[in-house]
Amino acid sequence: MLNGIVAKKRQEVKRRKQEKPLVDFKEDITKGSFTFYQAIEQAPWALIAECKLVSPVKGQLCAKYTETELAKLYAANGAIALSVHTDQHFKGKLENIAAVRAVTNLPILRKDFIVDTYQIYESRLVGADAILLIAAVLTDEELEEYLEIAKELGLDCLVEVHTLEELLRVQKTSAALVGINNRNLKTFTTDIGNTFALLPYCSSNLVLISESGIKTGEDAKKLQEAGVKGILVGEGLVSADNVGFMTQEMALRK
Repeated sequence: MLNGIVAKKRQEVKRRKQEKPLVDFKEDITKGSFTFYQAIEQAPWALIAECKLVSPVKGQLCAKYTETELAKLYAANGAIALSVHTDQHFKGKLENIAAVRAVTNLPILRKDFIVDTYQIYESRLVGADAILLIAAVLTDEELEEYLEIAKELGLDCLVEVHTLEELLRVQKTSAALVGINNRNLKTFTTDIGNTFALLPYCSSNLVLISESGIKTGEDAKKLQEAGVKGILVGEGLVSADNVGFMTQEMALRK
């Protein structure tokens, strides 16, 4: 599934580069100020709440709210930052970032499959404060290049790993913020035990985020006690009966 998504993404980016070449907007980009990383580092516990309506595996997750309504709920109930999908597999679009920015001041992560430097410039143009870099789809050289371009633009990077091999690769780069994804990319099942398994191999200077499969405040508390700085949660929030209450629980406010 991941290979198929990435192949389609490369074609999509190729079309966008033809429709709107980088040279046409590069000078319009305003440098960011690394607010995403700062918000996470300064918080005692960081909930990155995802404005996620659809899963490519499970389909529709939330029909009750729009992305902007979720953003307002999250901001009011303890989220430190937001994750906004811009990939079509999640029914996302690039315009969602500006829409969410209009209703909240929380830092925004662009959640997408970044496979081209063009997308990094594009992300900052539309107002993202951070981007997701997935180690599984990038070479070591691409990771370092993308980290450097993002730094020049004032963008933070959440570098995502799924396995020990990917973690060791990423630790050789300049990445400071690392997300341990608990989803098995072969079976697409989730198990937060993946975070606990990889923690002993993490450098002490990394700021660590656990992603996927986090369902309760108890899960969040266990991860915090293990030394994780925060969590990125989508499905566990949007599928809750009371999204606001669950946000408080995941933010360890309850």
